[in-house]
Amino acid sequence: MGMLFSALLPEHEAFIKKQRIFFVGSAPLSEEGHINISPKGYDVLRIFSPTEVGYLDLTGSGNETSAHLKENGRITLMFVSFEGPPMILRLYGRGRVILPDSSEWNQLIHHFDLLPGARQIMYVNVQEVKTSCGYSVPVFSYSGERETLRRWASQKGEKGLQSYHQEKNSMSMDGIVTPLGLSKSEIS
Repeated sequence: MGMLFSALLPEHEAFIKKQRIFFVGSAPLSEEGHINISPKGYDVLRIFSPTEVGYLDLTGSGNETSAHLKENGRITLMFVSFEGPPMILRLYGRGRVILPDSSEWNQLIHHFDLLPGARQIMYVNVQEVKTSCGYSVPVFSYSGERETLRRWASQKGEKGLQSYHQEKNSMSMDGIVTPLGLSKSEIS
């Protein structure tokens, strides 16, 4: 049976720290807009307090979450136990995008291992924490991280990533301009 909490409890934090993947959900305000669900790997999530989390967002082919956070701030993070006792944990909150070269970036980046392709930090104020059983989720075994993104980003280099961000990450699929699209530091 699911339970609702106003903040992360120590056992929630311990559960989150064991997970090797989490999922991010966001959506535009428009009812015709696309709901986005994105998997996140690597060790990119940090818990700052029982009501504050953030993750280092790495370059991808889209930037939907960033656009949705800029437009309306709504975000859900979901953690699923694929090993050990079953559980699903969701963090419902309001988020914002923190770009490199900002004072907030400089205050937070030391919490993360800076990975090739890092493009922004997604900062979330957690409003509700919900647990549910996860009884029907299959058991999977972790066998390692993919190195594809790290190699790709390293080969692109900083200028190549900036160009890629402008080409592929400056607007959502629904036409919402992302913070990277507005950022003067990203314009070559």
